[in-house]
Amino acid sequence: MKFNDAIFGLLFVALGGAVLFAVRGYPTIPGQQVGPALFPGLIAVGLCVVGLILIVKGIRARATQPWMQWEDWVRSPRHVAALAVLIGSIVFYIVAANWIGFLPIAVLILLAMLLVLRVRIGVALVVAIVATLVIHFAFYKLLRVPLPWGLLTPWAW
Repeated sequence: MKFNDAIFGLLFVALGGAVLFAVRGYPTIPGQQVGPALFPGLIAVGLCVVGLILIVKGIRARATQPWMQWEDWVRSPRHVAALAVLIGSIVFYIVAANWIGFLPIAVLILLAMLLVLRVRIGVALVVAIVATLVIHFAFYKLLRVPLPWGLLTPWAW
């Protein structure tokens, strides 16, 4: 699906405005001219400027481009199924990760995604297990991100 640039421009302006509204209540640091609102405020101003540029560009292109246009993949059942698996996987992880744990859910999600992409089941299973272990090592051990253990809590390392 392709959207006109003006739509994303409106979203950027709205996000920038929301951030500017939020940071105005940040406390100031006594004796300093720079406070915690400076960098989020600068990014928000940048979002607003880029959003306005996109709105102008989108309105100019409106004569030749519709507000929204469906891509060819939307008519493909295989691609729609892959999108459904992706969205379902995200929802499944949010709902069940604390109870089941990262390792089993990540293997299941990667396996489902690889199978919907028509990877052979043996290869998909090996890739899902190895990728899960590599991701777990990178985030849990190296970056110290607390991943949920769930059912595997008694065997957590």
